[in-house]
Amino acid sequence: MNMTVPNILTVLRLLAAPGVALMFLYFSRPLADWFALVLFVLAAVTDWFDGYLARAWKQESKLGAMLDPIADKAMVVIALMVIVGYSSMSPWLVLPATFILFREVFVSGLREFLGDTAGTLKVTPLAKWKTTLQMIAIAVLFAQGVFEHYLGMSIIGMSPEIVDGIMTGEIEDLHGLWWKVAGMVWAGNLGLLLLWIAAFLTLMTGWDYFRKAVPHLKD
Repeated sequence: MNMTVPNILTVLRLLAAPGVALMFLYFSRPLADWFALVLFVLAAVTDWFDGYLARAWKQESKLGAMLDPIADKAMVVIALMVIVGYSSMSPWLVLPATFILFREVFVSGLREFLGDTAGTLKVTPLAKWKTTLQMIAIAVLFAQGVFEHYLGMSIIGMSPEIVDGIMTGEIEDLHGLWWKVAGMVWAGNLGLLLLWIAAFLTLMTGWDYFRKAVPHLKD
């Protein structure tokens, strides 16, 4: 195996995928949310750098071509699993996350079945935009988790301790609290909107791949 810098970055991104979930096993919240956010963003950045460096340094390889989409899918799938499991918004996240997971499994199954003819399902520009939007949405949703646990609130309400603090006057900076709550709601709603858009693009690319595969599925 040719372990060039681009390939090393891809391997590190692949290893970072389960690392996001491990953050919630070894750290309490909100530290887990912080670490998961930082790890996910750093890994997502390598997705651009490894491809750019491979082309710039003429170090494109079969290993990198094989690992790159696997690392992307692992990052998205594991991060979505963690977010749905830990976010207070999970009822609203389940459907777009299901669409994304269904498409990834479906297209992977198509490619496996087609074997040598899977080259007809080459990654399209729309599919690249889909992956980018998925990663942005997931990063914003992780940021919402940081807001949520830093403030002791969820997107749908406040903790009893904060309510009591406001009523008794212990929490006096209501203006500052308001801006923090607004930031949390903004991040949560933006992340949810982006995830729904990403899910729509994901289904579109899945249909496009299926349409291209149909001629190879006829008896």
